[in-house]
Amino acid sequence: MSHKHSDKDEPARIDRREMVKMTAGALIAGPQLNRKKNEPVPHKFFTNEEFVLLDELSEIIIPTDDHSKGARAAKCASYIDKTIAESPHPEDKQKWREGLSLIESISKEMFGRKFMKATAQERISLLERISAQEANPVKPEEKFFSMLKSSIAHAYYTSRI
Repeated sequence: MSHKHSDKDEPARIDRREMVKMTAGALIAGPQLNRKKNEPVPHKFFTNEEFVLLDELSEIIIPTDDHSKGARAAKCASYIDKTIAESPHPEDKQKWREGLSLIESISKEMFGRKFMKATAQERISLLERISAQEANPVKPEEKFFSMLKSSIAHAYYTSRI
């Protein structure tokens, strides 16, 4: 409850709502002040290269189509990045790093170049290869695909989209 005081009694007070608005505004604006126009947003866990790879894998698994926006628009990679960064289990972080590295190794083996340098059809064929045993994954890349797909689906279906 607010009490009115004369200006002589004490300095002006800011009510709680106004303080929350100002604080929220500062939190939102603060980090933006130091960022340059085209500077990439820092990720919480993944390197830029890993994040770009994860974002592309996400969009291939849940692409934008005539009916809905895809995983990229739903910011699935950002959600996964945040989730992994906050995980208290080092093995979770290791599984993601190893899995993304495995994707790069398979791409080099199949196409002679990194995944992001491969053509769209080559990228799809790599995912078809590692998802072929989806019902019963055995190889490390098959297990990673299962974890990847599950994480992307969770991120997508809990997003605003």
